[in-house]
Amino acid sequence: MSRITETFDALRRAGRKAFIPFIVAGDPDLETTAALIPELARAGADLIELGVPFSDPIADGPVIQRASERALRRGVTLGGVLEVVRQVRRAERVPIVLFSYYNPMLQFGPARLSSEACRAGVDGVLATDLTPEESAPFVAEMRRNGIDTVFLAAPTTTPARLPRILEVCSGFLYLVSRTGVTGARASLPEDLAGMLTAVRAQTELPVAVGFGISTAEQVAAVWQHADAAVIGSALVARLEAGLEAGLGSPDRVRQLGDYARSLRGGGGC
Repeated sequence: MSRITETFDALRRAGRKAFIPFIVAGDPDLETTAALIPELARAGADLIELGVPFSDPIADGPVIQRASERALRRGVTLGGVLEVVRQVRRAERVPIVLFSYYNPMLQFGPARLSSEACRAGVDGVLATDLTPEESAPFVAEMRRNGIDTVFLAAPTTTPARLPRILEVCSGFLYLVSRTGVTGARASLPEDLAGMLTAVRAQTELPVAVGFGISTAEQVAAVWQHADAAVIGSALVARLEAGLEAGLGSPDRVRQLGDYARSLRGGGGC
């Protein structure tokens, strides 16, 4: 059983839902990322999505695009991200999912990625633009080392195509709450509950909802229907604001941890 599955099983037994923060690795540097992961765990993160910076993040809005650009200017690579995971894994058990695009993973080499990610302590990978129809070799490599492969479903995913996604998905299913790119929104889609009902009719996998979640109230609303809420752009924007304000790294880390706690709320759902 993977660490991701263990976490969701434990949460289910406790009657709780998961809080999954997303940050871009290397924004603004890998030392800060290494400090942020344990801080987010202390703030109540049940899993952490660690974004691998990429030059053409087509699913991401301007906030995460700028974070990727900052990391790339510092020379951050997939290998460097794995080294950070290796460092923090010595003390942290929180599950970590690499959130990336397929190009960096393909250039790194799926077999090499599977082996090195396993040794580093990565628990899952999500290749945003890898289609299920073309994923079999990649999924097989990840499975060889017990790494979960998380896939996306969207409001435009048809009932006929969802089973194909579920065939290659493990750990949890990431349900995109709306069409478009990442970024904070003022409200959740009105049909979110219906979307989740349709998905749950076809799988027992935990379902995490992301894209557009930016307040504690929205997190709580997602928890009413889904197994997990993912928050990314709101956290990345807060980190960016700290940079622009000239805060030092310890203060930025502490500020982001406090903000994550406020978003998570009491976690009583």
